[in-house]
Formats: sequence, C-alpha cells, structure tokens
Amino acid sequence: MTAKPHVLFDPALDLELRREVDVSPQLVWRAWTEPELLMKWFTPAPWRTTACELDLRPGGRFRTRMEGPEGEVHDSTGCVLALVPGSYLLFTDALGPGFRPLGSGFMTASVEITPTDGGTLYVARAVHKDAEDKARHEAMGFHQGWSTAFDQLVAMVRSL
Repeated sequence: MTAKPHVLFDPALDLELRREVDVSPQLVWRAWTEPELLMKWFTPAPWRTTACELDLRPGGRFRTRMEGPEGEVHDSTGCVLALVPGSYLLFTDALGPGFRPLGSGFMTASVEITPTDGGTLYVARAVHKDAEDKARHEAMGFHQGWSTAFDQLVAMVRSL
C-alpha cells in the first residue's frame, strides 16, 4: 500500500503515545518490521517476546507471543491492515491473516514514524471499539507499558 489510510483518533475511545527521539526513522521502522529485532524490545521487561511472525502486506499475519516472569503467556495473532514502508504500520487483533474475523479482537494499532530535524517523531495509537475497551487497556498499563517498550526500542536501535 502506498497511501496511509486515515484512522480517526477519538480521545474518548483511543490511547496515544507520542515521542520525539534522536534516532533515525529507518532504525525505528526496522525495529517494528524485523521479527528478530521486534522480539528484543516489544514487551516491557521483565516480560519477554518469545515469538514473532510478521507478513508485511495487507492481510498478512502479525503474531507475537509474550511470556511473563511467572510463566504467564499471551499469544496474539492478528493481521496487517495497511503499511507505507518506512513510515506507517496499521494492524489489528480483531482480524486474523487474510482479514478473517477472530471475534476476540481488542484493538487496532497504528504506528507513524516521521523524520524530524533531530531524528524521529513516533506516534503509536491504540484504537478501541468502545470506552470500556479503552478503560481496560488503560488499566492494563498502556501508557507505562508502551512507553517502556518504546524506551527499549530506542536503546536497542542505538546499539545496532
């Protein structure tokens, strides 16, 4: 896909992490789109991402397996909805590969990566179907978790 789809952000239903960092947009994109890199930062420590499958095309698989320090496991399979290489990724857990409905979906997420004079403007959004899902995601620690994971991404790409 070459054009970024417009996803309307609604603060009553959605959550956002917006950060500007001094790393290149190319490295942030690689961290999101190369499974071996994504596994290094995607889950806030002490949790770990132990599996990742990415098929970077609309309808392609977006799967992660996260494991907690006490044996907890969260395996999530969704699909890529759209992408603009190097700058935009839209995915969901509401649909599986091939856009097949899953019935257990929770959110659609977008990642925007924009070059700035000093590096990258990073905007990650989690779009929810209703206020209850937003509140549940917020209570799960969206802001702290996604911010910690992004800090881990930045530290990881600085070491590449």
